[in-house]
Amino acid sequence: ARLLPADSIMRASLSRTSSPRVACGRKVPRSVRQRGVTARAAEEDDVPRVLSSNQMLVFVPPHPLIKHWLAVARNEGSPPQVFRNALSELGRLLIYEAARDLLPSVELEVQTPCGPAEAEIVDPSKPVAVVPILRAGLVLLEQASTLLPAAVTYHLGLVRDEETLEASMYLNKLPEEFAPETPVIVSDPMLATGGTLCAALEEIVKRGADPKNIRVVGVVAAPPALSLLNDRFPGIRVYVACIDAELNEKGYIVPGLGDAGDRTYGTL
Repeated sequence: ARLLPADSIMRASLSRTSSPRVACGRKVPRSVRQRGVTARAAEEDDVPRVLSSNQMLVFVPPHPLIKHWLAVARNEGSPPQVFRNALSELGRLLIYEAARDLLPSVELEVQTPCGPAEAEIVDPSKPVAVVPILRAGLVLLEQASTLLPAAVTYHLGLVRDEETLEASMYLNKLPEEFAPETPVIVSDPMLATGGTLCAALEEIVKRGADPKNIRVVGVVAAPPALSLLNDRFPGIRVYVACIDAELNEKGYIVPGLGDAGDRTYGTL
Protein backbone atom coordinates (compact mmCIF):
# COMPACT_ATOMS: atom_id res chain seq x y z
CA ALA A 1 0.00 0.00 0.00
CA ARG A 2 1.12 3.57 -0.68
CA LEU A 3 2.21 5.21 2.56
CA LEU A 4 0.85 8.66 3.28
CA PRO A 5 3.06 11.42 4.68
CA ALA A 6 2.78 12.15 8.38
CA ASP A 7 0.83 15.35 7.80
CA SER A 8 -1.90 13.40 5.97
CA ILE A 9 -2.62 10.76 8.58
CA MET A 10 -1.46 10.09 12.10
CA ARG A 11 -0.35 6.61 12.99
CA ALA A 12 0.09 4.89 16.32
CA SER A 13 2.05 1.70 16.79
CA LEU A 14 1.03 -0.47 19.71
CA SER A 15 3.81 -2.98 20.28
CA ARG A 16 3.24 -6.11 22.33
CA THR A 17 6.60 -5.54 23.96
CA SER A 18 6.27 -1.87 24.78
CA SER A 19 3.73 0.52 26.21
CA PRO A 20 1.03 1.54 23.77
CA ARG A 21 1.67 4.71 21.79
CA VAL A 22 -1.25 6.55 20.31
CA ALA A 23 -1.17 9.43 17.83
CA CYS A 24 -4.21 11.67 18.04
CA GLY A 25 -3.04 14.81 16.30
CA ARG A 26 -3.96 16.84 19.39
CA LYS A 27 -2.90 17.42 22.97
CA VAL A 28 -3.17 14.22 24.97
CA PRO A 29 -4.84 14.44 28.38
CA ARG A 30 -2.63 13.76 31.37
CA SER A 31 -4.67 10.70 32.33
CA VAL A 32 -3.81 9.12 28.99
CA ARG A 33 -0.11 9.81 29.45
CA GLN A 34 -0.26 8.28 32.92
CA ARG A 35 -1.60 5.09 31.37
CA GLY A 36 1.55 4.82 29.27
CA VAL A 37 -0.02 6.22 26.11
CA THR A 38 1.96 9.00 24.44
CA ALA A 39 1.08 10.94 21.31
CA ARG A 40 3.18 11.29 18.22
CA ALA A 41 2.93 11.30 14.44
CA ALA A 42 4.79 8.61 12.54
CA GLU A 43 7.85 9.92 10.73
CA GLU A 44 9.20 8.45 7.54
CA ASP A 45 11.89 6.47 9.37
CA ASP A 46 9.16 4.90 11.54
CA VAL A 47 7.52 3.15 8.59
CA PRO A 48 9.32 -0.24 8.77
CA ARG A 49 8.66 -0.49 12.51
CA VAL A 50 5.08 0.78 12.33
CA LEU A 51 4.11 -1.76 9.68
CA SER A 52 5.51 -4.74 11.60
CA SER A 53 3.02 -7.61 11.62
CA ASN A 54 3.27 -8.05 15.40
CA GLN A 55 1.97 -4.56 16.13
CA MET A 56 -1.50 -3.15 16.39
CA LEU A 57 -1.96 0.11 14.50
CA VAL A 58 -4.37 2.86 15.53
CA PHE A 59 -5.26 5.48 12.92
CA VAL A 60 -6.85 8.81 13.86
CA PRO A 61 -7.13 10.70 10.56
CA PRO A 62 -6.90 14.50 11.16
CA HIS A 63 -9.55 15.29 8.56
CA PRO A 64 -11.72 18.40 9.07
CA LEU A 65 -14.89 16.53 8.11
CA ILE A 66 -14.17 13.86 10.69
CA LYS A 67 -13.67 16.56 13.31
CA HIS A 68 -16.89 18.26 12.25
CA TRP A 69 -19.10 15.18 12.48
CA LEU A 70 -17.44 14.13 15.73
CA ALA A 71 -18.39 17.51 17.22
CA VAL A 72 -21.99 17.02 16.07
CA ALA A 73 -22.08 13.54 17.58
CA ARG A 74 -20.59 14.71 20.88
CA ASN A 75 -23.14 17.51 21.27
CA GLU A 76 -25.71 16.52 23.88
CA GLY A 77 -28.28 18.69 22.08
CA SER A 78 -28.11 16.70 18.82
CA PRO A 79 -31.47 14.89 18.38
CA PRO A 80 -31.45 11.20 17.39
CA GLN A 81 -31.72 11.83 13.64
CA VAL A 82 -28.86 14.33 13.67
CA PHE A 83 -26.75 12.07 15.88
CA ARG A 84 -27.43 9.10 13.62
CA ASN A 85 -26.49 11.10 10.53
CA ALA A 86 -23.23 12.19 12.19
CA LEU A 87 -22.30 8.57 12.97
CA SER A 88 -23.22 7.52 9.45
CA GLU A 89 -20.94 10.20 7.98
CA LEU A 90 -18.12 9.23 10.35
CA GLY A 91 -18.54 5.60 9.33
CA ARG A 92 -18.29 6.51 5.64
CA LEU A 93 -15.14 8.57 6.13
CA LEU A 94 -13.42 6.03 8.37
CA ILE A 95 -14.34 3.07 6.15
CA TYR A 96 -12.74 4.96 3.26
CA GLU A 97 -9.52 5.18 5.28
CA ALA A 98 -9.75 1.58 6.50
CA ALA A 99 -10.21 0.23 2.97
CA ARG A 100 -7.15 2.02 1.63
CA ASP A 101 -4.83 -1.01 1.75
CA LEU A 102 -7.41 -3.72 2.45
CA LEU A 103 -9.26 -4.27 -0.81
CA PRO A 104 -7.82 -6.76 -3.32
CA SER A 105 -7.73 -5.43 -6.87
CA VAL A 106 -7.24 -6.66 -10.41
CA GLU A 107 -5.69 -4.92 -13.41
CA LEU A 108 -7.45 -4.80 -16.74
CA GLU A 109 -7.92 -2.71 -19.82
CA VAL A 110 -10.99 -0.58 -20.54
CA GLN A 111 -12.07 1.20 -23.66
CA THR A 112 -12.53 4.95 -23.24
CA PRO A 113 -14.21 7.14 -25.91
CA CYS A 114 -10.69 8.04 -27.05
CA GLY A 115 -8.97 4.67 -26.90
CA PRO A 116 -7.87 1.83 -24.61
CA ALA A 117 -6.59 2.54 -21.09
CA GLU A 118 -5.02 0.47 -18.36
CA ALA A 119 -7.24 0.29 -15.30
CA GLU A 120 -7.50 -1.26 -11.87
CA ILE A 121 -10.70 -2.26 -10.08
CA VAL A 122 -11.63 -3.85 -6.78
CA ASP A 123 -11.77 -7.62 -7.26
CA PRO A 124 -15.49 -8.51 -7.23
CA SER A 125 -14.68 -12.18 -6.57
CA LYS A 126 -13.30 -11.32 -3.11
CA PRO A 127 -15.99 -9.34 -1.27
CA VAL A 128 -15.27 -7.61 2.02
CA ALA A 129 -16.91 -9.20 5.05
CA VAL A 130 -18.49 -6.34 7.01
CA VAL A 131 -19.48 -7.19 10.58
CA PRO A 132 -21.53 -4.62 12.50
CA ILE A 133 -21.78 -5.18 16.24
CA LEU A 134 -25.44 -4.61 17.03
CA ARG A 135 -27.02 -2.36 17.50
CA ALA A 136 -25.04 0.86 17.21
CA GLY A 137 -22.48 -0.69 14.84
CA LEU A 138 -25.14 -0.80 12.12
CA VAL A 139 -25.22 2.95 11.66
CA LEU A 140 -21.50 3.15 10.88
CA LEU A 141 -22.12 0.87 7.89
CA GLU A 142 -25.20 2.64 6.52
CA GLN A 143 -23.19 4.16 3.67
CA ALA A 144 -20.75 1.28 3.20
CA SER A 145 -22.56 0.17 0.04
CA THR A 146 -21.63 3.48 -1.62
CA LEU A 147 -17.95 2.81 -0.92
CA LEU A 148 -17.42 -0.94 -1.18
CA PRO A 149 -18.10 -2.39 -4.64
CA ALA A 150 -18.32 -5.92 -3.23
CA ALA A 151 -19.32 -6.68 0.34
CA VAL A 152 -21.21 -9.25 2.41
CA THR A 153 -22.72 -8.33 5.78
CA TYR A 154 -22.67 -10.64 8.81
CA HIS A 155 -24.39 -9.45 11.98
CA LEU A 156 -23.17 -9.98 15.53
CA GLY A 157 -25.33 -9.04 18.50
CA LEU A 158 -23.60 -8.49 21.84
CA VAL A 159 -24.83 -6.78 24.98
CA ARG A 160 -22.73 -5.54 27.88
CA ASP A 161 -23.81 -6.22 31.45
CA GLU A 162 -23.88 -2.81 33.12
CA GLU A 163 -22.82 -4.30 36.46
CA THR A 164 -19.97 -6.61 35.44
CA LEU A 165 -19.16 -4.85 32.11
CA GLU A 166 -18.89 -8.34 30.55
CA ALA A 167 -20.28 -8.92 27.05
CA SER A 168 -22.67 -11.72 26.15
CA MET A 169 -23.73 -12.74 22.64
CA TYR A 170 -27.37 -12.98 21.62
CA LEU A 171 -27.01 -13.16 17.82
CA ASN A 172 -24.33 -14.70 15.63
CA LYS A 173 -24.74 -14.66 11.85
CA LEU A 174 -21.07 -15.25 11.00
CA PRO A 175 -20.25 -17.89 8.39
CA GLU A 176 -18.90 -21.23 9.53
CA GLU A 177 -15.49 -20.37 8.13
CA PHE A 178 -13.56 -17.39 6.79
CA ALA A 179 -10.69 -17.84 4.36
CA PRO A 180 -7.54 -16.37 5.97
CA GLU A 181 -7.20 -13.83 3.16
CA THR A 182 -10.78 -12.54 3.58
CA PRO A 183 -10.80 -8.76 4.21
CA VAL A 184 -12.96 -8.00 7.26
CA ILE A 185 -14.31 -4.68 8.57
CA VAL A 186 -15.81 -4.69 12.08
CA SER A 187 -17.81 -1.67 13.25
CA ASP A 188 -18.48 -0.60 16.84
CA PRO A 189 -18.81 3.11 17.71
CA MET A 190 -17.47 3.00 21.27
CA LEU A 191 -14.29 1.15 22.21
CA ALA A 192 -14.43 1.58 25.98
CA THR A 193 -13.31 -1.47 27.97
CA GLY A 194 -12.78 -3.48 24.79
CA GLY A 195 -14.72 -6.47 26.09
CA THR A 196 -17.49 -6.40 23.50
CA LEU A 197 -15.13 -5.88 20.58
CA CYS A 198 -12.75 -8.60 21.78
CA ALA A 199 -15.63 -11.05 22.08
CA ALA A 200 -16.61 -10.27 18.50
CA LEU A 201 -13.05 -10.56 17.22
CA GLU A 202 -12.58 -13.89 18.98
CA GLU A 203 -15.57 -15.29 17.08
CA ILE A 204 -14.25 -13.95 13.78
CA VAL A 205 -10.68 -15.18 14.28
CA LYS A 206 -11.94 -18.56 15.53
CA ARG A 207 -13.57 -19.02 12.14
CA GLY A 208 -10.29 -18.52 10.30
CA ALA A 209 -9.93 -14.77 9.68
CA ASP A 210 -6.40 -13.42 9.91
CA PRO A 211 -6.08 -10.43 12.32
CA LYS A 212 -3.78 -8.72 9.79
CA ASN A 213 -6.74 -8.58 7.39
CA ILE A 214 -9.19 -7.17 9.95
CA ARG A 215 -9.98 -3.47 10.25
CA VAL A 216 -11.94 -2.07 13.19
CA VAL A 217 -13.95 1.09 12.57
CA GLY A 218 -15.13 3.04 15.59
CA VAL A 219 -15.83 6.61 16.63
CA VAL A 220 -14.23 7.05 20.05
CA ALA A 221 -11.71 4.78 21.78
CA ALA A 222 -10.27 4.72 25.29
CA PRO A 223 -6.88 3.41 26.49
CA PRO A 224 -8.27 0.29 28.27
CA ALA A 225 -9.79 -0.99 25.02
CA LEU A 226 -6.67 -0.27 23.00
CA SER A 227 -4.44 -1.97 25.54
CA LEU A 228 -6.65 -5.07 25.57
CA LEU A 229 -6.76 -5.23 21.78
CA ASN A 230 -3.00 -4.80 21.61
CA ASP A 231 -2.47 -7.75 23.94
CA ARG A 232 -4.91 -10.11 22.27
CA PHE A 233 -4.91 -9.26 18.56
CA PRO A 234 -1.49 -8.25 17.23
CA GLY A 235 -1.55 -7.11 13.64
CA ILE A 236 -5.05 -5.67 13.74
CA ARG A 237 -5.72 -2.07 12.65
CA VAL A 238 -8.14 0.33 14.33
CA TYR A 239 -9.63 3.47 12.77
CA VAL A 240 -11.33 5.98 15.07
CA ALA A 241 -12.23 9.65 15.05
CA CYS A 242 -10.77 10.31 18.49
CA ILE A 243 -9.11 8.77 21.54
CA ASP A 244 -10.48 10.00 24.85
CA ALA A 245 -8.71 9.94 28.19
CA GLU A 246 -10.63 7.62 30.49
CA LEU A 247 -13.73 5.72 31.56
CA ASN A 248 -16.12 6.64 34.35
CA GLU A 249 -17.29 4.28 37.08
CA LYS A 250 -19.98 2.90 34.75
CA GLY A 251 -17.49 2.04 32.03
CA TYR A 252 -18.51 4.91 29.74
CA ILE A 253 -15.89 6.87 27.81
CA VAL A 254 -15.33 10.40 29.13
CA PRO A 255 -16.14 12.77 27.49
CA GLY A 256 -17.21 10.29 24.80
CA LEU A 257 -20.65 10.39 23.18
CA GLY A 258 -22.89 8.87 25.82
CA ASP A 259 -24.76 5.66 24.90
CA ALA A 260 -24.39 5.50 21.11
CA GLY A 261 -27.17 2.94 20.67
CA ASP A 262 -29.73 4.84 22.73
CA ARG A 263 -28.85 8.15 21.09
CA THR A 264 -29.04 6.63 17.61
CA TYR A 265 -32.44 5.02 18.07
CA GLY A 266 -33.98 7.53 20.48
CA THR A 267 -34.37 5.03 23.32
CA LEU A 268 -32.91 7.21 26.08
